[in-house]
Amino acid sequence: MGGTSLDAASRLLDELYDQHLLAEPAPGRYLLHDLLREHARTLAAADDPADSGAATGRLLDYYLHTALVAGQLVATRTAVQGRPPPDRPPDFAPQLSTFQHAADWLETERPNLHAAAEHAGASGRSLHAIQIPAAMGDFMRARGHWNQAAALHQTALAAARQAGDLPGQALALRQLGILGWLTGDFRAAAASLVSAVALYRQLGDKPGLAYALNHLGKVHQLTGDYAAAAASLQQSLDLFRSVGQRVGEADVLTVLGRVQRESGDYPAATASHQHALDLFRQVGDRPFQAFALDDLGLVQQLTGDYAASAACHQQALELWREHGNRLGQAEVLNSLGELSCRTSDTDRSRAHHSQALNIARDIGAPREEARALEGLGQCHLQDGNPDDGLGCLRQALSIYQHIGASGTRRVQETLRDHGL
Repeated sequence: MGGTSLDAASRLLDELYDQHLLAEPAPGRYLLHDLLREHARTLAAADDPADSGAATGRLLDYYLHTALVAGQLVATRTAVQGRPPPDRPPDFAPQLSTFQHAADWLETERPNLHAAAEHAGASGRSLHAIQIPAAMGDFMRARGHWNQAAALHQTALAAARQAGDLPGQALALRQLGILGWLTGDFRAAAASLVSAVALYRQLGDKPGLAYALNHLGKVHQLTGDYAAAAASLQQSLDLFRSVGQRVGEADVLTVLGRVQRESGDYPAATASHQHALDLFRQVGDRPFQAFALDDLGLVQQLTGDYAASAACHQQALELWREHGNRLGQAEVLNSLGELSCRTSDTDRSRAHHSQALNIARDIGAPREEARALEGLGQCHLQDGNPDDGLGCLRQALSIYQHIGASGTRRVQETLRDHGL
């Protein structure tokens, strides 16, 4: 903020610390006492507005430049597609070269990044208000910071609308759409993504349109509208292939494979998931490999290849744990629970579903919560405990019905089979 070198800033901080004007709660992290913070605000208010504005701009540029670098390293569901500030990156920005470095920096700076984006939105700095949340999006979703993500993407959307920034509006709407289907708000997700699709078409942005159509296809798949899902996904697939984006192509194939699996076309689903996995491996995208492996394992369950299924799910779980993706862990734990129930290992199945249930409730993932409850219900029924089983299934049904997920019909059929 002062426009000094990193060494000069460190010396100034040391002097303030020696005079007991700063606390250092963690190495390299400094904190002002509340009274001193108010005094500092009073002094800053008397500064030249041009100098204050330039200092704020340097700070926001630092956070945006670094968040964009970090966001590219942790991306799991969608390309960041962020636009950096026009100036060159700060000389003193941290060197983030690995996923873990990026994830650690984002978690440490998360409150400051949130404050920076909110301040940018309030002060009319739309670029920072739009792009900082976009850069953080995948990280916040993976770690379960979904309320914070929703607030920041709404800030981004408001800033983009105020600035008349159509690409920024489309990006924020796409981020809100992803968050909507993750949290089970499929109606809001579809509305956001339909708006994003229209904007990307208007802009002629093929990659953006391909991503938005892919996510819209995902919403249709989750709600059981397979015809609409296939239509959106095919458009997305054609667009990704036309611009040569292999990661996007593979991501679409993953969702398309789910549609094929849930429609009963197991050979086609296997081919789609295997092709997706091969593409992810070619580009070295480890997080996306976890999606493909888990989905391939689910098809193998249905075709009776239980050993191969177990291997795929276990690889996926290790990848999600490596990347700290809690939703991904819940999804795979539920898959493992379903596999164990199929092989009559109900003790192990309950353990997997219970772990998934705890994660899903902690991060607020209703679909995986319902899936875990459904799995627990099936275990109890298989073990001859109908009261416990039907209780879990009723809870699962209530959640599926509330969010409009395709699991509703499956649970209803199970309940009817037991006279309810």
